[in-house]
Amino acid sequence: MSLNVKHNKIKNTAILYELLSRQITADVMNDSNKPKSVKIFKEFFNKNTELGKEYALYQVLLEKKYKNDSYAATLVEAVIKSRRKLSNRRLNNEKYNLIKTIKENYDIKEFFNTRIPNFKVMASIYKVFGVETGKEDFGPVQKTDSVITITEHIVSNSKKIQKSKEITENYKEQDKDLRLLSYQLLVDKFNSKYKSLNENQKNLLKQYINNVSNTNSLKEFIDTEVVKIKRALTKLLPRVNDRITKIKLSEAIEYTDTATKGKIVKDKHVVALMRYYELIKEIKNVQTRQSK
Repeated sequence: MSLNVKHNKIKNTAILYELLSRQITADVMNDSNKPKSVKIFKEFFNKNTELGKEYALYQVLLEKKYKNDSYAATLVEAVIKSRRKLSNRRLNNEKYNLIKTIKENYDIKEFFNTRIPNFKVMASIYKVFGVETGKEDFGPVQKTDSVITITEHIVSNSKKIQKSKEITENYKEQDKDLRLLSYQLLVDKFNSKYKSLNENQKNLLKQYINNVSNTNSLKEFIDTEVVKIKRALTKLLPRVNDRITKIKLSEAIEYTDTATKGKIVKDKHVVALMRYYELIKEIKNVQTRQSK
């Protein structure tokens, strides 16, 4: 008998990861030195949890690119095989506890009330994982449709850059360079429910979350990133025309040396680096627009 399996958004590991990462963005940019979302993230999405392991499999199917359907189909089969090795019991318990924790710290309706990029693909992966691990059952047509959706995504996968929300008229009237260093603008941008982390920010959080013991490798990573940030800002400085902005940017460059001081990496260090990443991106965006 063919059963119609409905996608359960609140139990989809990739969606939980995406929404929690957005919550981290909002929390850290709201001047929270100890974001609850970071603690939740580190607890549930690390390399030792079933949630962390399942998300890694979602990530393969969401991000890997192949030029033909045959290769894509082979990848899907390999990922499904790896998914079967995970403990469904542990995974269900972790999801239950994660959702419970989210409810205790955030408005659950507000938390889930947002658009998700690649929602259809994530839903298809959720269904296929459910069927292949024996948790769900549905007809051959739905199963085939889900697999086709995934393989087509792998073949045609291209990174989609989400459009930032339009800046208010008040900010539009200001000089573009001055807007770059406006802290309030950064807060507004990061608090947008449709704004997601850029690749540098995602990588930083991934390193931080997976190094719960604050190992030397994490400190080395942070120190290396600080050098890269300072070099990038120094390179961009001569291209800034506004005198006041140039002075403030010079001060920001000098501050990079003290922004992450200390033997142990703390949340405030992550916040500082995330803001520097955003600053670099915004400077490049404005300069690109000005050159047109």
